[in-house]
Parts: sequence; structure tokens; C-alpha cells
Amino acid sequence: MLSAKSAEVVEATLPVVGGAIGDITPLFYDRMFAAHPELLRDLFNRGNQANGSQRQALAGSIAAFASALIAHPDQRPDAMLARIAHKHVSVGITNDQYRIVHEHLFAAIVDVLGEAVTPEVAAAWDEVYWLMANALIAVEDRLRAETALGQDGQDGLWRPYTVVARYQETDEVTTYLVRPADGGPVPPSRPGQYVSVRTVLADGARQIRQYSLSGSPDGALQFSVKRAAGTAGAPDGEVSHHLYEHLHAGTTIELTPPLGDVAPADGDGPVLLASAGIGNTPMTAMLAHLAATGSTRRVVSVHGDRDQLSHAFRADLAQLTAKLPDATAHVFYERPLGDWPAERTGLVDLSTVAVPAGTTAYLCGPLPFLRSVRAQLLTAGVPAADIHYEVFGPDLWLGQDA
Repeated sequence: MLSAKSAEVVEATLPVVGGAIGDITPLFYDRMFAAHPELLRDLFNRGNQANGSQRQALAGSIAAFASALIAHPDQRPDAMLARIAHKHVSVGITNDQYRIVHEHLFAAIVDVLGEAVTPEVAAAWDEVYWLMANALIAVEDRLRAETALGQDGQDGLWRPYTVVARYQETDEVTTYLVRPADGGPVPPSRPGQYVSVRTVLADGARQIRQYSLSGSPDGALQFSVKRAAGTAGAPDGEVSHHLYEHLHAGTTIELTPPLGDVAPADGDGPVLLASAGIGNTPMTAMLAHLAATGSTRRVVSVHGDRDQLSHAFRADLAQLTAKLPDATAHVFYERPLGDWPAERTGLVDLSTVAVPAGTTAYLCGPLPFLRSVRAQLLTAGVPAADIHYEVFGPDLWLGQDA
């Protein structure tokens, strides 16, 4: 792991580097995209670049990795690395691109910190970067081998699929059922995983997004997409709206094999599935898997949504829960519609839900929801190691799920 000399330097300079990371990362991305515009056009999520969330995620990952090395010099933060590696493989990151990132990131660090970056400081942080990069490269190479992809990046990653059905779950959420266009077998998947979808937009850009599998029908893949609404200063989600307008039965789309490291482990201990909004797509797949395998585990499903009409897979939750011998579902609506029954009003509150001893929890939803529910689970006595999460978009929470 990190050498003793570098550990001292990194520990001493971590506050300075961490304090300046908000200035370093924008400059890094500007430099890299100026030198490699194809990365912004065809690899990085342009929406997340525009709203700054991808830049925050990069800063968080480096700071979290460095902090982990200092706190536990003999341990590698494998949970964090696995999450990043699955995302990288799912969009086609190549091993040689780590050198591109290194070049422009360290140039940005020098530009921002100036003379504070002595040769000793540069060498220590260089060691941190390559420890993280080489660890990720090793994990990503293993993932590609396991999913029968090419050894580095794009080779074999993308496969055309034909849309065979499309279902409107709510006004905002659409489910797509797809089969391989070549007539070959569907790749294996685990409940809780996602696929990357690559589509060509009007300006010719090939943009990539990840969507969770919401079921596992025979001979097909099923994923669900929520049309992302814009916020102040940010446009509507360009890919989700493009898919809604153009992806219909008979059309073709490029997908990766299923990836993602958040899936329920085998066992007989109790499971809690907590979601908010479209975060219930992987939870629906997990619940369907438990029902299909005749699980007798104690299963607690908790979901929060705006109201009954915005709640995708509402009927599925009730039907799948009824199929399990020891399962309960608890739904919270922020603004329930008056003519519809609502179990609970407001945000998800686990103090009103019995959390069994020995629970393993799986969470998916917006970051504020994840933080709130994780804190509630810790208060309820669930160990941090037994709380797993999936987040849509850049992971701004790295290092907190050890």
C-alpha cells in the first residue's frame, strides 16, 4: 500500500488538496476536454458535467481513497473500488485513459496550488493516484473477463438489442423489454444490476446512461427509464427524453451486459429493501427474484414517493409482497391523493417500521434519501457493513458505506 514517507506527506497535505479540489476539478475537466473533446461527446455524461455533479464525484473519490489509505494503511477500500470499477466498465473506460486523466489532473493541481506542490508532494500524490488507478484497472480487467468483454474498453462492450415491448408505468416512467438483435442468448444478470444504454443524439453525440434492470423475463432484458425533468439552470435529461420520443417496439438500441455490485447475497437472514422514486427499479427486480425463488426470508420493503400516481411499480410491490410468506411493504407518500388510500404521509421514517435483528439493507434513491435512511438504519442497530446502496448518476457519497 502507500509507503510510509508518502503517507506522512499525504496526511499533512490532504487538508490543502481537499480544500482546493473544488478549483482543481473544473480546471482538470476543462483541460482534458479541450485536448480530448471526444470524451465529452461520446463518454462523459454531458448533463452531469453541466451541473457539476461529476466533478464533485471525482473529487470525492480521490479524497476518500487517500483518507482510507491514511486511516487504514494495510487495507484497500475494495467496496469503493468495486463500485467505481463497475461504472467504468459499463461505459467503456479504457486502461490507457488513466494516463490521460493523470496528465491533466496533475497539471491542474500544479496550476491551482503552485509552489505548494513540491517534488516531494507531487511524488506522494502521484503514488496515491497510481495505487487507485492500478487497483481499478485490475478490478476492471477481471470484470471484463467475467462478462466476456474485450480486455480493454469498447471491444465487445456494445451489443444491439431490439425493443420488443414498451410499457408506460407512469406519466414519467417507461419500461422497455429488449432482446438481442442477433438472436443470441441474453447475458446473465443478478437482481439489482444495471445496463448502460448508448444512443446517438441529434447533434451526433453518442451519450451513455445507466438504467437498472426492473425485471428478468425469459429471453429478454427489462429496464425502466424516468424522464429526468430539468431544474433551475439545468435542462431536461437529454437521453431520457430522447429514449421516450424515439425508442419504440421494433427499434434498435445498444446495450452493455448487466453490471453492478449491489445485489442481495444468498442466505436466510432478513432483508430490507428501501427506495425512493425511480430508485425502486432495482428493488422491484430484487423482490421479484426473491418471489420467483420461493424465498422464506423475512423481507421488509420500504418506499417513498411523491404520490400514488408517480409511484411506478405500485401494483408490482403489492403482488410480489403477497407471494412471499414473510414479507411486508411500507409506502410513504409526501402528498398523497385524497381519493386513494395512503399508508403513511411524509418522508420515509423507519422509526415506524420494525427492522428485524440481523437485517441486511439495500438502498436506492436520491442522495438525501440515502443519507437519511442510512442514518436511521444505523440508529436501529444495523451495522454499516450491512448497508449497501446504489445511486443513479455520479456517486457523491463515496467512502461512507464501508
